[in-house]
Amino acid sequence: MVKKNLHSLFIALLLIISLASIFIALLIGSRTLAVDEIFKNFLQPQQSTQALIIQLRMERALAAFSTGGLLALAGALMQVLVRNPLADPYILGISGGASVAALLAILLGLPLISLTATAFVGALTAMLLVFILSRGLGNRHWNPTRLLLTGVVLAAGWGAVISFILTFSPNNKLHSMLFWLMGDLSYNHSPASSFIILFVALIAALFLARSLNVLIRGEQFAQTLGVSTQNLQWKLLLLASLCTAAAVTQAGSIGFIGLIVPHLIRLTGIHDHRILLPASVLCGGSLLTLADTLSRSMFSPIQIPVGIVTALIGIPVFLFLLQRSEAHR
Repeated sequence: MVKKNLHSLFIALLLIISLASIFIALLIGSRTLAVDEIFKNFLQPQQSTQALIIQLRMERALAAFSTGGLLALAGALMQVLVRNPLADPYILGISGGASVAALLAILLGLPLISLTATAFVGALTAMLLVFILSRGLGNRHWNPTRLLLTGVVLAAGWGAVISFILTFSPNNKLHSMLFWLMGDLSYNHSPASSFIILFVALIAALFLARSLNVLIRGEQFAQTLGVSTQNLQWKLLLLASLCTAAAVTQAGSIGFIGLIVPHLIRLTGIHDHRILLPASVLCGGSLLTLADTLSRSMFSPIQIPVGIVTALIGIPVFLFLLQRSEAHR
């Protein structure tokens, strides 16, 4: 009972942090607004420059939050799927596959509504390649170490394909494509679809949470307890691909969110996926929202891609987590 109350308090705290991160995003930018201006606009909406600024910042903050939540959820699911804490869409090349498919769609002039579906096909293709190649000949089970190394190699391969596409891209599209690849939210003003995907994916993942608690301890252990591991793995494969595709479509390739956020949640002692999954979504959303606020205000009026900021944050955090895990062995 005490543990359940602590978990509820932790989720409540993350909700408060999430709301605070969005509120900070509304306040800070090339022009800093006062707190009373924000509340006045919400209580009495009006047509003014301030109202327009708040509306644009709100749309971008919500897009950042949903993207961060999608990446954190995809990372948490993939870490269970491969039973390796180093797994995330960026490192395993899933983001690369989605990016290649999305870039081809942009280059061919396909409508924006088809980008998510195209990126989903690319993400699913990349993930299937990782799992098929990592099995090797005659192996029925995935080797987590081999799978991770295969993903890293394929990620480099997707990077080469992306460079090839950019080489033959017209000049009028090249700058926006490069900026988007580094992680960019400046052109996104419709976060509703990504929030719907995030909500559906989180609910579906929560239905699988009890089975995930068993699968994380090993495939054979899960089978002895009656879990259909092959069926569960396919569901995780589809969910992680969908989350990655939606995130890549909205903001390009952003690294480290899916890697470090589930780690940070586990450091608090939470390993139950019924709590870890929603906590990862809230924490990932808050982290990317704050990172995006920093990216557009740090060198204002120049905006830098948010992917640069997440890398600068993620690298030292990851090294810290790596050193900490080595120290506890």
